[in-house]
Order: sequence, then C-alpha cells, then structure tokens
Amino acid sequence: MQSVGHRSLPSYALLRSFESAARHDSFTQAAEELHLTQSAVSRQVRELEEMIGAALFRRVGRRVVLTEAGRRFAADLAVDLENLKQSVVRAIAAGERNLVLRVGILPTFASRWMIPRLTSFLRDHPNIEIRLETRTVPFDLTRERVDVAIHFGKADWPDARMTKLFDEEMLPVASPKFRDEHMLTEPARLVEAPLLHLITRESAWVDWFAMTGISDKRLLRGRHFDQFSMIISAAVCSIGAALLPKYLIETELAGGVLVPLSEMALKTHNSYFVVSPAGDVNPQVNAFTRWLMSAARRPVPLP
Repeated sequence: MQSVGHRSLPSYALLRSFESAARHDSFTQAAEELHLTQSAVSRQVRELEEMIGAALFRRVGRRVVLTEAGRRFAADLAVDLENLKQSVVRAIAAGERNLVLRVGILPTFASRWMIPRLTSFLRDHPNIEIRLETRTVPFDLTRERVDVAIHFGKADWPDARMTKLFDEEMLPVASPKFRDEHMLTEPARLVEAPLLHLITRESAWVDWFAMTGISDKRLLRGRHFDQFSMIISAAVCSIGAALLPKYLIETELAGGVLVPLSEMALKTHNSYFVVSPAGDVNPQVNAFTRWLMSAARRPVPLP
C-alpha cells in the first residue's frame, strides 16, 4: 500500500470548505460563512473529491447532500478539526502557564469529589494548567488527546494504563426531616417510604434490601432520576430516601444535611480508575495520579 505523504494531503482551505458545506448541506451557505464565492467552494470540494477518489456530495434539486463516503469523512474531519483547535488552545495555554493537563472526567465525580479537593493540587503544582472535560462513556484517549481520564466500571479500557482509585459503596440516606416523618428506624419501615432511584441502576435498592433479607415488589416504586446530582437534591429536600455512593455526599453527611439510615453499605461490582494511554511517559499525568491516590485517602475539606 502506498503511504500518503505530506504533499498528498489536502490543504486546510479545502477541508474547511468541505466541513462548512457538510454542516450546512449547502455550498451557498458555506460560501457566506467563509466569505468566498459559491463557485470557489464548489471548486474546492470538487478538488477534494478528486484527491480522495470518491464523491462526497450529490445534488438533490437545488440542495446538496452528503454521500455515505461524505458522511463518514465529515464525521472524522469534525473530530480532527476539534483536535486541531484544542492543540492550538493548549499551545497558547502552555505558553502562558508552561504545562496543560487535559482531564476527561465524569461530571458528577468532578463537581462532587474532585473539584472540592483540587485546590491542594493547584497549590502544589502551580505550573500545571488543568482542563476538565466531561465524558460519560469510555473513549479513545489518543484520538481525543486527553492526557488522563477518570473511569467508572471495570478494568476493561483497552490500550490504557489503569490505576484503581477506590471501590464504590452506596449508603441509604435521607434528610433528618424525612427520617423522622417516616420513622425510619429499621429496614422494614424503609420499604414503605418513597424511594429515589437512579434510572441506570433500577435494581440498586433491591440489591441493598436483599442484604437485609427483604424482597418486596414495592422496592421498584418511587421517584426516578437520571443523575445522582438530582437524587442528592431530592433527598436533601425530603422527597425520598436515597441510596448514594458515599464519596458523593461527604459534605452532606458531615454537615448533617443527610443522615445514614443504616450503617450497612452496598458494595457494587464497579470501581473508579485513573486511566492514561498505555506506554505514555508524562510526568504531569504521574503527578496528577499520585495526587488523586493521596486525595482518595483523605476526607473532603469542609468549606
């Protein structure tokens, strides 16, 4: 197979015209956006098609629509152009602050666990600029150019170095008002109370009650949410009893805003991991990983 040299790569102008036309499904709108003529955009797209050897658009009346090859190329190009943009941003930031560390992180983990602790890392590493970028599913570390990520699940991220941060333990909690109103002194009473459920973990309460020997169809009833952050708010507002990971509610437990309804915690089969590209030697990633491991052993600093 013949390799593609730099001289064979299309210019940024060609790629920019194609990306804009693909986004708008229109050569005319692309021309307006790029301050070019419609014929110039059409010519650049045609030149790109000749280089690639495939039609990227087909005409439908007065409109143009992407072919299958065009759709695939547009999707890949959107990622590549975003990476190019991020590279420029990182270079600018690095010029100002020496080093930039891009962290792919779960949104609730970031807001509830890491950000309250982040001051100590920034204080000890003033030359490292942290960029937190939320992710909810595993991704290609190299392709998205993220230096390090936080993964929740099992140790199953391919081509990555994984360091276990901690296991997940879920604790039944409620506001003091809710606990007293429903007289939640034992698990049997908790069965009759309104329960708060995470949509992606509908069986969590069932699993917790199974440890107490209780099985009841009513355990699946209650209020359902798709984010832990909403469940925490609902529990604080006395809408129901919640089964929540301990790390998410450290501040609420310390301040008595939420109280445990039992000391028995449900240990799930998933854990939190610090993930970085396999074989990558990055002193900033190593420093950040060491800090995370140390922070995991300490309680959250109270405001």
